[in-house]
Amino acid sequence: MLWLLFISVAVLLISYHYVKYMHIFNRKGVKQTIPWPLFGDQWRTFFRQLSRLELIEYIYNMYPNERYSGFYQFSVPTLMLKDPELIKQITVKDFDHFTDHRAAIDPELEPLFARNLFTLKGPKWRQMRSTLSGSFTSSKMKNMFSLMNEAAEHFTKFFLNQNKETIEIEMKDTYSRFTNDVIATTAFGIKVDSLEDTDNLFYSMGKDLTNFNSFTGKLRILGIMLAPKLFKALKIGLFPTKFKDFFTNVIYETIETREKQGIVRQDMINLLMEARKGIEEKELEVLDTGFATVKETPVELAKNKQIQELTNLDIAAQAMIFFFAGFDAISTVMCFGTYELAVNQDVQDKLRKEILATHKANNGKLTYESLLKMKYMDMVVSEMLRKWPAGPGIDRVTTKPYTIEPVRPGEEPVHLTPGDVLFLPTIGLHRDPAFYPNPMKFDPERFSDENKGNIIPYTYTPFGAGPRNCIGSRFALLEIKALFYHVLLNFKIEPTEKTLISLVLCTKSFNSRAKGGFWYAFKRINNGLVSG
Repeated sequence: MLWLLFISVAVLLISYHYVKYMHIFNRKGVKQTIPWPLFGDQWRTFFRQLSRLELIEYIYNMYPNERYSGFYQFSVPTLMLKDPELIKQITVKDFDHFTDHRAAIDPELEPLFARNLFTLKGPKWRQMRSTLSGSFTSSKMKNMFSLMNEAAEHFTKFFLNQNKETIEIEMKDTYSRFTNDVIATTAFGIKVDSLEDTDNLFYSMGKDLTNFNSFTGKLRILGIMLAPKLFKALKIGLFPTKFKDFFTNVIYETIETREKQGIVRQDMINLLMEARKGIEEKELEVLDTGFATVKETPVELAKNKQIQELTNLDIAAQAMIFFFAGFDAISTVMCFGTYELAVNQDVQDKLRKEILATHKANNGKLTYESLLKMKYMDMVVSEMLRKWPAGPGIDRVTTKPYTIEPVRPGEEPVHLTPGDVLFLPTIGLHRDPAFYPNPMKFDPERFSDENKGNIIPYTYTPFGAGPRNCIGSRFALLEIKALFYHVLLNFKIEPTEKTLISLVLCTKSFNSRAKGGFWYAFKRINNGLVSG
C-alpha cells in the first residue's frame, strides 16, 4: 500500500508542477510547445530523438510567422526570439534589462568557473569585460598569431612526415588535439604536442572537461537543472574538483615563474598580467579578422574604466573558459567545415587556388596580413559558421522588469520579470530561408563583396550579439583560417567509405557530432610546396 501511496503522491506533484509551470506562455498569450512533465522539451534530446542543434531548429520552425514563441528547458520557461529587430532591441538597445546569462555554476562549489567572463553577472561582468576588452583587439591577436601559425604548421607537417599519399583520419579527435595545443600555448603558456604525445595530461584533462556524454556527466547536468538546491547540499558541481586544481596550479606556477624571471611571451597570460597592472598599449591599425568578427559595443563598458585588480584566480578563470570554449567549439566548427570542403570540391579547389597564390606572393611565409587579405577564405569560413555555428544558440536572463510591446495583429504585451529566460536561436536564424535562400546549400558567395550587404543585421550571429557577445571571436577566426590554410596547401580533403553523405547528426552526444564520427582523408598534393 505504501508504494501505491508514494506513486499517487508523485503523480499529483508532477501534475501540479505541469499545470502550474508548463503552460506559462499559454497564459501570456504566447504560442508554445507541448512539453513533457519535468523534462520540458528536452525529452527529445534526453531520449535521443534529436540532437541539441536539431531541437533548437525544430522549435524555431514550429511557429514560422511569430516574432517569438515559448519552450521549456526542463522546467525552465524560455522565450525564443526570432525577429531580428526584436533581437536587436533586447541585446543592444535595451541591453541593460538583459545583461546576464543563465548559469548553472554555483560560486561556492566552483569558484574558478564562477569567476569567468561568461558566468559573471551584473557589475562584476561589466568590470571584467572592460578589463579584458583591450586584450582581444586585432593588434593583440596579431601579436599572438605566430603561436597559432606555428601550431598549424606543426599539425600539417605531422601528416606530411608520414609519407603516405592518403591518410584516413577521424577529424574530431585530431582537430581537438590541434585546438588543445593552440590553447595550451596561447592561454596557458605551455607547449604540448598532442599528435605525438597522445596521452599528455593537458589533452586528457581537456577531453574529460568537455565530455558530458558519460553517465555521470549527464547525471550532473540533469541534477543541477532539476534539483540545484539538492546538488548544492550534496556539494556536487558541474565539474569535478580535479579540473580546478590542475588548471589553477598551471596558471599560478606560470605567473610566479614569469614574475620572478621577467619572462615576456606574446600569449594570453601575458595580456592578462598586463591588464591587471593597468598597462595599456596604443592600439595599432591592423586588419580585422573577417566578416564574422563581432564588434565591441562600448556604451555599457565606458562607465567601468577603473576596475578592481585581477587576482591570479581571476586570470586562471579566464584562461579556463577559453580552454573550455576553444578545445571543443572551435574543433567542432573545423569538423563541419571539413565535411563541407570534402563534399563541395569546387569550393575547396577555389580556396586552394587562393591559398597557393597567397603562398607564392609571400615567398612561402604566412603572415597575419596575408591571411586576412584572403577574401575567399573569409567567405568560406563565414559560411561554415552560418551553416554550422559553434553553438545552436545563447541565452539571456531578464535583470529588470521589461515589456515586449505588441507589433503584429494578435500579439499581446509580454511582461517579463527578473529571472525570466530568453533564447537567441543562432541555428534557426542561420537556416531560415527567409534570410538565407536555400539555407542547407553551402554557398560562400553569400558573403562576397556583392552579396554580404544584403544580409539582414542580427540574422548572422555566430558569436552572439550586443555587448555580451563572444570576446574571443578574433581568436577563433584566426585559428580556423590558419589551420585550413596549411592543410589545403598540402592536402586535398576527400570523403572516405566511413563518411556519411549527407551528414547525420549524432543524437547520443551532448555536443554536436556526426553520426559515426567525422571521417575524412588527407590526400597529399605533390606541388613541391611545404607548409611553413
